Amino acid sequence: NKVIAERYITSCIVETTTVAHFSELLMSHLPVNVQRPNSLSVPSAAEPGLWTSQGDAEVKLRIEDSGLAAEPPLTVNQMFTRAVERFGNYTALGWKEGDQQKTLTYKEYYQACRTAAKSFLKLGLQRYHGVGILGFNSAEWFIADIGAILAGGFAVGIYTTNSPETCQYVVENCKANIIVVENHKQLQKILQFEDKLPHLKAIVQYKDALKEKRPNLYTWAEFMELGRDEPDAPLDAIISSQKPNQCCTLIYTSGTTGLSKGVMLSHDNLTWTALSTGHHVRLTDADQAQEVVVSYLPLSHIAAQMVDIWVTMRVGGATYFAQPDALKGTLVNTLKEVRPTAFMGVPRVWEKMQESMKSVGAKSSTVRRKVAAWAKDVGLHTNLTKMNHYHIAKKLVFKKVRKALGLDRCYRCYTGAAPITKDTLEFFLSLDIPLYELYGMSESTGPHTISLPDAFRLTSCGVELPGCKTKLHKPDKEGNGEICFWGRHVFMGYLNMPENTEQALDAEGWLHSGDLGKHDQNGFLFITGRIKELIITAGGENVPPVPIEDKVKEAVPLISNAMLIGDKRKFLSMLLTVKCQVNPDSGEPQDELSADAVEFCRKLGSNATRVSDIAGGRDRAINAAIQEGINRVNENATSNAQRIQKWIVLDRDFSIGGGELGPTMKLKRPVVVKMYKEQIENFYKELPTPTTPDNPLPPK
Repeated sequence: NKVIAERYITSCIVETTTVAHFSELLMSHLPVNVQRPNSLSVPSAAEPGLWTSQGDAEVKLRIEDSGLAAEPPLTVNQMFTRAVERFGNYTALGWKEGDQQKTLTYKEYYQACRTAAKSFLKLGLQRYHGVGILGFNSAEWFIADIGAILAGGFAVGIYTTNSPETCQYVVENCKANIIVVENHKQLQKILQFEDKLPHLKAIVQYKDALKEKRPNLYTWAEFMELGRDEPDAPLDAIISSQKPNQCCTLIYTSGTTGLSKGVMLSHDNLTWTALSTGHHVRLTDADQAQEVVVSYLPLSHIAAQMVDIWVTMRVGGATYFAQPDALKGTLVNTLKEVRPTAFMGVPRVWEKMQESMKSVGAKSSTVRRKVAAWAKDVGLHTNLTKMNHYHIAKKLVFKKVRKALGLDRCYRCYTGAAPITKDTLEFFLSLDIPLYELYGMSESTGPHTISLPDAFRLTSCGVELPGCKTKLHKPDKEGNGEICFWGRHVFMGYLNMPENTEQALDAEGWLHSGDLGKHDQNGFLFITGRIKELIITAGGENVPPVPIEDKVKEAVPLISNAMLIGDKRKFLSMLLTVKCQVNPDSGEPQDELSADAVEFCRKLGSNATRVSDIAGGRDRAINAAIQEGINRVNENATSNAQRIQKWIVLDRDFSIGGGELGPTMKLKRPVVVKMYKEQIENFYKELPTPTTPDNPLPPK
């Protein structure tokens, strides 16, 4: 609060007196030819600049002269009312209560959002203050989100996996007046620090009966009742005062590299990105054929919000909610019931499907296995080279597989939010289910590039959305440079963090992603690493870890997670985990090996059934198999410095609950390094094994 107060006082003093602005003025009169100016100049009060770090400020929209980027900007309310005019009686949201299917039409959905907005205002929601939403995806989540925006506040999703401390940080940072929680479990997190929140006025619980009555704690029904008979005029006045270049949503980064930052997204960020995405992936409007999606990924993440709420609304699609235990096994049931037309999965979801299909395949009869293997071989070659035999395979196998997954109507399967292995991409491609990779970040309102059926390259994340541009900053001799974005999807700035905002956006307004990538001759973007993840060895060699980790997982199918170590070290080492069963309730990794891991062990003559049978080198046969796989990876290494010299199998797999993975299953490298400090130090204690830079193998 002290920082915010100081920033406010400073901004009230004439801005040109600030050192930063003064130096900008000075520099503008000098004939300096700078390749990349370090940061954007502070915008003057009269003319909005391309960025801000103040919640109540406006930004200059990046509207172009032609194409999709020239489309007139809309507020969230304008986009929603247009959807209601066109698709008012179509199903907007669907969910199950017990065995009963419930739905809301677009008209009912919009009215519910207006009622929620009036309730928020009655509870004292102030302009540019947050409404925190902490819970699993539901109609109430969407209604609270849009209700907060219509009422002039900020919609703020909070990860359900967050600790109470992280929840407190987010709630304080956005000055939340109201927090909407799913159930008693999430409520307990908030109650731990409720008395430390001067801005908090009320808490709403949207599922389950209240276990205790407290002042300013409401059930969802009580909350909606508050605004039901309120007049329209005050809400309409707020809605009509909203502008497309003002902030309406905060997305908090998952904080894999430090303190979580509040990404400010404007109305135009949401409405224009929804337009461009729908256009790019060729979604159909509901009056032609209604698109259907399943909502199950965390809505505090921009990818889920963009797909489930905004893109779907733009085309009048229907969003059906999965069960809270979707990622513990029930997702496929929902998919089979709903039969979506488009589906977004993070890599771990696709990997889980792959693992379960492989274990089912292992139990099939020999004849069925042979037919399936033949069809997959044909499928992969067809999709890579378009060969014959395809139609027979399609009839025999592919249709059945799609139906079993609930994807028989789904010809748009997407993967994003974390890197996916080539092995998983090829597995689904072989079943005639191409996974279209998308790439972007919270700071680009979700997508920047998306693969398409007629613009598809294995391991590429496709081409830019219409109206967006990519630049590679400081490319090396192979063409790898930092990926920079331009477009109306680029965020406003980080809330109350001007320095971080200036680091993310350069002086010309390009968003620097921190990712390394290159283009092929046809303009397809390939991600080659992350600048912060890049390992720089003691010998000064730059090593991108992900490709090496993926190769190890491919070479040894037993491996679940692999993390390369070697920053400022003499050689590379690796932490490995093996595939195991997961507790369906907690999501925690168990000691029992997964079915395909057990099968892998049997083929090697090992009787291992538990992780503890293998961890720390306890099983000689498994050890030898892992070493053999790593040797194969090392043989294809681009240099001696990129060979893995030592490795260890850890006692348990990585998980969200364990802290090693973020909410979208992204590896939290700094956390893992801290957690397994002892094992890592042991790698570098003893003398290096014979295949190190000190004693290199013969050059390839």
